[in-house]
Amino acid sequence: MDKPVIVAEAGCNHCGSMEIAKEMIKMAAMFCQADYIKFQKRCPEELLSVEEFNAPHPNPANSYGETYGLHRVHLELNIDQHKQLMDWCEQYGIKYASSVWDMTSAAEIISLKPDFIKIPSASNTHSDMIKLICEEFGGQIHVSTGMTTRSELEALIFLLESKMRLKDTVIYHCTSGYPVSFSECYLLEILNFEKDYGSRIAGIGFSGHHLGIAIDNAAYALGARWFERHFTLDRTLKGTDHAASLEPDGLRRLCRDLKATAQTLQMKSTEIASIEVPQREKLKWIKK
Repeated sequence: MDKPVIVAEAGCNHCGSMEIAKEMIKMAAMFCQADYIKFQKRCPEELLSVEEFNAPHPNPANSYGETYGLHRVHLELNIDQHKQLMDWCEQYGIKYASSVWDMTSAAEIISLKPDFIKIPSASNTHSDMIKLICEEFGGQIHVSTGMTTRSELEALIFLLESKMRLKDTVIYHCTSGYPVSFSECYLLEILNFEKDYGSRIAGIGFSGHHLGIAIDNAAYALGARWFERHFTLDRTLKGTDHAASLEPDGLRRLCRDLKATAQTLQMKSTEIASIEVPQREKLKWIKK
């Protein structure tokens, strides 16, 4: 069985602070033992209309700016700061990745050459951006499928296949809610991904927005191998993602449990396992 790969999704939970971002990298690497930490890159001026930029945040208590646009600007790190994040990742022994939401951000992150670039659920219909990534980026392409119709998913698969990048693609099952209940996680969709695309793609992932770590092992047993969970240093911080995120001890236990589960899912090579031999000799009733 392939080992699970755990991605700590920092997103914008650094609150626009490089100091917090550095601490998140350090904790995800050294304490949690995650494989990757993933940030995100957006260009608010490209993504938002003038009206959207100047509108108030829908939840003012979570806003870092006087308007929604200024809130998003506050949370953005520039490309030089992302380069610094990569350096810190190397220093602490964890790999860097980033989601991209628009053409400008995609071009910037492509220049950093990470192992993979993530296309979030919100942008998996942005065909121009996806074409740019397919044509200019040599690493893996990871895509979340929250709030996505079957026809939209098929169009995405067709586009990636037409660019001969489907074999480099990891598709994540995802329910886009913050947080979602267990009954809304729909893990059996992983089986549909395996049936429809398993032989054509690089792998299947699970991007979980649920609370706790009770169901990620089930996703692994169903076939997911990449695991992305929102990560924060403090779930009480201001912002919409913190409440649906794992704090360091939760992420540490998730990494521990998934790696343990991976060790258990194997067949015996002999009828009697080697650990059972002395117990069999001592305890087994055998007719003389």
